Amino acid sequence: MAMPDSLRQTLLSIRDLLATVGPFIALALALLVPAYYVLDPTPPKKVVLATGAEQGAYHAFGKRYQAILKPYGIQVELRNTQGAAENLALLRDPSSEVQIAFVQGGADQALQSAETEDDKPTLVSLGSMFFEPVWLFYREDAARRLLNSDSLTSISQLGGWRLNIGAPGSGVPNLMKKLLEANRMDPAQITLLQEPQTPAVMALLGAESDALVFASAPEAQMVQMLLQTPGVKLFDFAQAEAYSRRFPFMSPVTLPRGVVDLAANLPPQDVHLVAPTATLVAREDTHPALIQLFVQAAQQVHGGAGWFQRKGEFPTVLNTERPLAKEAQRFFQSGVPLLQRYLPFWLANLVDRMWPVLVTIVAVLLPLSRMLPPLYQFRIRSRVFRWYEQLRQIEGAIGTKASAQLLGELDALDGKVGQITVPLAYTDELYALRSYIVLVRSRLTGGAASDAPAPAAQASIGTPAPPGAPT
Repeated sequence: MAMPDSLRQTLLSIRDLLATVGPFIALALALLVPAYYVLDPTPPKKVVLATGAEQGAYHAFGKRYQAILKPYGIQVELRNTQGAAENLALLRDPSSEVQIAFVQGGADQALQSAETEDDKPTLVSLGSMFFEPVWLFYREDAARRLLNSDSLTSISQLGGWRLNIGAPGSGVPNLMKKLLEANRMDPAQITLLQEPQTPAVMALLGAESDALVFASAPEAQMVQMLLQTPGVKLFDFAQAEAYSRRFPFMSPVTLPRGVVDLAANLPPQDVHLVAPTATLVAREDTHPALIQLFVQAAQQVHGGAGWFQRKGEFPTVLNTERPLAKEAQRFFQSGVPLLQRYLPFWLANLVDRMWPVLVTIVAVLLPLSRMLPPLYQFRIRSRVFRWYEQLRQIEGAIGTKASAQLLGELDALDGKVGQITVPLAYTDELYALRSYIVLVRSRLTGGAASDAPAPAAQASIGTPAPPGAPT
């Protein structure tokens, strides 16, 4: 079945439009595609977050990050570790998949002191997330046995105690050694045990150790349990303010009376503690979009009120110990990026990352776009004007060739012109050509009886306007 003329003309118009605009689009893609791969605006779909012990606060917070980032299509894989020291080692290990980790304040000072001035920083901070108090729990019967008192009042009294300072991969062993040195305590005077958190708690409850120390947010299950365990007491850092002055990465905090259990009045009085600040640390080559998502999630996870902070105090740029990531700094200064408030994250991130390139491409292509209408017009009119040369040759041969031969050539030309299809806006060009064909045919038929040259004064169609000239 023959194609309707209207459909045929529409398809031809679309073909001509695509043929005209095609090179323009190809040029835009040639500029855009390399820029896309260089800027890499789309974040990876998976990120590995190093947390800590499975029963610890780091792991609990990690699960919340998992839930928040899942709707964005980001899979957060949690890597359980012994703590801050192991997290830092994983971040520094090029073969490790860990990109972001929780790090306890002061845990990396030994590593930083080993760096030379020529070493470039490989890790950046996403901000301080929460206070991580030092919890020193001890058995009340151990205090009576070793001190003839119900309470431990100073770290300098720990001589002869069996003290569990946590597994080697955590940040507590290094931290506790600093506290012992500040109190002029020789570690050899203490039986130092280094067991993971869960076995250490079981050893304390089973009287296999006299005390244990770990640093954790109060949300940790072990903290909640030990605070309510009869016979287990929490050490009161009465010199908390002095510790904070000696160690800048520490802050004095207070566990308010009754905050654990108001009805049972636990604790029965305010307890002074020292607290390093837990930070999120990332490799400096972590995708900026991931960092932006993590700091936004951090505001949801850590921005509320807690035992040691009021609502809105965290996350913060204070006490970060490392250079702040650019995307994190941008968030703390301006909040959620403007586009993300109104657009889906993937689109807002794409525009946000690509807009400098898009502006450059537009600046390059805008002048070129002005050439598209003349090019389209030239392409359409050239279908018609290409036949004027042959028509002029036929007309010029009148009187030098046989009329019958010229009429045959003219009929062939007329047949080809009859197959030309142009948009309605350009039909006047086509009908003008066909009118000139009729004019030449009338001249030929008028001189068919004689093959003599036509009089010099005979009318001629002349030369039509060139393609692209105004009609």
